[in-house]
Parts: sequence; structure tokens; C-alpha cells
Amino acid sequence: MNVFIWASMINSTGGALMWPLTTLFVHTQLNRSLADAGFVIFMQMLGGVIGQLLGGGLYYRIGVRRLLIGALAASSVLQCTLVITAHADWWLYVTTMTVLGLTNSMSMPAIQSFIGFRWADRREELFNVIYVANNIGVALGTAMSGVLADISFNLTFVLNGVTSAGFAIFFHRFLRGMQEEGRAGTHPSAQEQAGTEQARKQAAAPDLQLPDSGVLPERSIWQKLAAYRLYLFMSIGAMFVWLANSLWGTGVAPHIADHNMSFSMYSLLWTLNGVLIFMAQPIISWLKRTIAKPLTAQLTWSAVFYGLAYLVIWFVPVYGGFVLGMVLATLGEMLVSPAVPAFLAARAGREAPFYMGVAGGITSVGRMIGPYVLGIMYDRSGLNGVAVISTWIAAIAVMFFVLHAWVQTKEQKQRNTKNHSFDTYS
Repeated sequence: MNVFIWASMINSTGGALMWPLTTLFVHTQLNRSLADAGFVIFMQMLGGVIGQLLGGGLYYRIGVRRLLIGALAASSVLQCTLVITAHADWWLYVTTMTVLGLTNSMSMPAIQSFIGFRWADRREELFNVIYVANNIGVALGTAMSGVLADISFNLTFVLNGVTSAGFAIFFHRFLRGMQEEGRAGTHPSAQEQAGTEQARKQAAAPDLQLPDSGVLPERSIWQKLAAYRLYLFMSIGAMFVWLANSLWGTGVAPHIADHNMSFSMYSLLWTLNGVLIFMAQPIISWLKRTIAKPLTAQLTWSAVFYGLAYLVIWFVPVYGGFVLGMVLATLGEMLVSPAVPAFLAARAGREAPFYMGVAGGITSVGRMIGPYVLGIMYDRSGLNGVAVISTWIAAIAVMFFVLHAWVQTKEQKQRNTKNHSFDTYS
């Protein structure tokens, strides 16, 4: 588990070497407009949406090993080829970045599902630890990216590719070792001796520790999507959360520039974000022990904290307000990011990879359209307009999370009633 956490952190460090520099690279190295830079980011996010959906759907079709290793290896190759494609042709660069967004996102549902299946008894804790480790990696990678860019943008592309390749090699060895251990410790049951299809599937993947309950993978895609109570309201709530969170890049950042404040003041806000994710864990632990004990409550409180952050920026549009807003928004982020995969891993059973992909795809829509929607609002009414609409969007997210919690409570009561009736009849 510890090795997995370290490997994940190193991989996120590599990823953070490149993504903060996309706008700068397009504008300064390719001599394109900021609109073109935004278009590249939009296409990469669009590829990410498709990749999340594809990754969740392919989990059982091709297996976790092929999916993870293939996606990471493809990402590594694409990142290294940017040394050529980024300078050769504009549309070739855009295409490469789009496919790169797809391959990067394909591995996400598989990794999240793997964690949920492999360490089921500690999945909530581990999702949180992985989240913290990844953010430490992002902080390290972001800090290194500017230094490396001063040397060469191509160097950032290559190092990013190397970390993805290293993560692919790690999973190749890690999963192969688990399979060998699983085969060595597996004793054939009567069903396996009979050669049933189900037994063969279980014997073929002993390392995944798949739960016995949950939605069966034999169901069609439409049948699985029809179970909307499991994922839809939660996913839409998360989508609105990340849509509103674009306020930082398309509200606070241009406001700081328009008021002749140093750009370092904006970067300090994200430094504060990274420090809080590590240092504020005791606060999050207290919240989870008291007012946000169930995962559904964690989702609701995350949107509340985000809404309070934007409310502060609305009424206190000065740097002190931005700092307090970032503190509140970070608390919201620390609640929502681990809670979504933890909930699906616990409740979706064998079909957790599919639903994680669907939830990730829906959530990514908010990240994709947020900069454009809030950018239009900033052009029309400045930071005040962006803060107002972000506050209302966060309130909508709260409503969807409350609806999700109500639906889950209702279904749990129905399950308990059925079980009670069955026990009484027996």
C-alpha cells in the first residue's frame, strides 16, 4: 500500500510538470493567441471526458492490467512525441493533446476501482491518503515546472513521459506479482472443478478481490445507466462544484491582474491550497467524526464550504477575502475529492469501474465548460458577477447532494425492510 502511494505521488508530480505550462507554451513558444491556448485546454478536457467513460466501460472487457498499463504507456509515448508534434503543426499538436487527455483519463477509473477492490476494508482512508499524496506531487511538479520551462519546454514533455512510463512499469510488476501470489494461494473449489464460467472468471482474477454483491457486469450499458439513483445526482452535484470552482482562474486571477497586483499573489493562493491539503487533515478528520460522518454528508458539506468561499469573495473582493475563500474552498475540495470514488467503490459492487468512469465523465464537463461560462461573465460584470453566479451554482450543487443523500437513505430503508420481511418469513 505504501509503495502504491509513493508511485501515485511520483506520477502526479510528472503530470504537474506540463499542465500549468500549456497556456504559456502556446502563447510564447507557438506564438498563438490566448484563445488558441484555451481551445487546446478545452480539447484536452473533452478527451478527458471521453477517456473517463471509456476507461470505466473497458475495465472488465480487457482487464485491469491491459487497461492500466496500455493507457499509461500510450500517455508516455504521446508526451514524449510532443517534442516533435508540438512544433511541427498546430492541428497535430491539438490532436496529440486531445488524445493525451483521453489516455490520461482512461486510467483513472481503473486505478480508483483497483484501490476500492484491493483494500476494501480501508478504502475510504486510502482514497484520502492517495488524494493528499497526489496533491503533494502536484505541488512539487508545479514548483519544478517553471524551472524546467526556463531550461526547455521539451524537457518537461520528456520528464512527464518518463514518469508515466515508470508508473506503467510499476503496475506491470505490481499486478503480475499479485496474480502470481493469487495463483499460488488459490485452491480450486467444487464449482471451479466443474468448470463453470463464473468460477473461471473468479480464478482468472484472484488479485482484484471483487465483491460478491453489486450490479452484475453482464448487464447492458443502458441497463447500468438506468440505475441513475446510484450515480447521477452525486455526479451532477460534483459537476456544478467544479464548474463554480473555475472562479479562481476566470475571476480571481484576472481581477488580480486588472488591479496591478503581483502574479505571485495569485500563485500564493495555490501554495496555500497545497499546504492546507496536507496540514488541515486533523480538521477534516474532525468533520468526518462529527457533522460529516457518512459519505453522503461529506459531499453535501463540501458544496456548503465551496458556497461559503464564493460568498466571502462576493462580499469581500480583496486579497484577504481571497485567502479566506481559498481556505474554505480547500476544505470543500478535501471532502468531495475522496468521497466520490469511495462511495461508488462501496455501493456499486462489481460495476464500480463503470460508474466511476460515468461519474468522472459527468464531473469533467464542469471543468471543461467552467472557464468559458465564467469567462463570459467576467467580461460582462467582473469579479462581482463571477462570484454571484459561482455562489448560486454551489447552492445548486448542495441541492443535488442533498437529493442524493435522501435517495440513498430511502433505498437503504427499503433494503432493510425487505431483509426484515425475508427474515420474518424464514
